[in-house]
Amino acid sequence: MLYTHKVGGSNPSSPTSESRDRSGDAAVSCVCYHLRASLAIPPRKRCILSETPTCPTCGSEYVYDDGVLYVCPECGHDWPIGADAGLAGLVVHDAYGNVLNDGDTVTLIKDLKVKGTSSAAKIGTKVRNIRLVEGDHNIDCKIAGIGAISLKSEFVKRA
Repeated sequence: MLYTHKVGGSNPSSPTSESRDRSGDAAVSCVCYHLRASLAIPPRKRCILSETPTCPTCGSEYVYDDGVLYVCPECGHDWPIGADAGLAGLVVHDAYGNVLNDGDTVTLIKDLKVKGTSSAAKIGTKVRNIRLVEGDHNIDCKIAGIGAISLKSEFVKRA
């Protein structure tokens, strides 16, 4: 059910065998995406054997599953396998790959300078009741003695 082609042949863009699915549409192997233009196959045609969805962020069809998550290699977006792509929401991981949720307690793994003050948030500081947000600094929280602050998830671990 897939196009196959000779590697290193005189004309690598011509398929050696062609097969079609039940609807009559030709299928393309996921590894043969570089031949699409020469085979005149629409760019959104997916491999029949592939059960992975397209990326909800960028629409890429080169999504792979990484255990419990689907991962898009083009934009870096990931979402749970069991969840609907539209309902997956925000997935934030700590420095060790653990999934963070709203209301979790995290611990700082590095001293962080706080802009606008001479103080710093020290390593080992526990931060309770975090809130996950979109953006570069994807954790909003309050740290005792400092106040409201936004943190990057790469500087925390789940407590």
